[in-house]
Amino acid sequence: MTVTPTIRVQHDDFDLQTEVDRLSKGKPGIGAVVTFSGLCRDEGGTLAALELEHYPGMAEAEMTRIGELAITRFGLLGLTAIHRYGKIAAGENIVLVVAVAPHRQAAFDGASFVMDFLKTTAPFWKKEHGKDGEAGDWVAARDADDAARDKWK
Repeated sequence: MTVTPTIRVQHDDFDLQTEVDRLSKGKPGIGAVVTFSGLCRDEGGTLAALELEHYPGMAEAEMTRIGELAITRFGLLGLTAIHRYGKIAAGENIVLVVAVAPHRQAAFDGASFVMDFLKTTAPFWKKEHGKDGEAGDWVAARDADDAARDKWK
């Protein structure tokens, strides 16, 4: 059986339970479901929102490539990765990864792998918007994100 990742880049919010059910309900062999949902932080009460931009077409292609790698490497039975774009308020969903597998470690590793690569290789950019109404800077890449990705090599 060929497993194809479900990849979406969308403006609208998503529902975690709906996505878990789509991927796992009634499918044989699943023994573990691992989810990661990333939220927009308020950065100690100073951040009102993040503005997320992406490179259309290229973002989906890179997310698909990452998802296919995870499915193959960890023997996943299903994978969903959703990334939002647009202006996202503090506390709102930004990203969701759902990995299903026969056993927990494969599901944990698959979800972690996808997030580590998504943070560093998918073409998304974030700009901060403060509660004071000021638009801040574009968020720079972090060395810690590169180190997290590199552990998988």
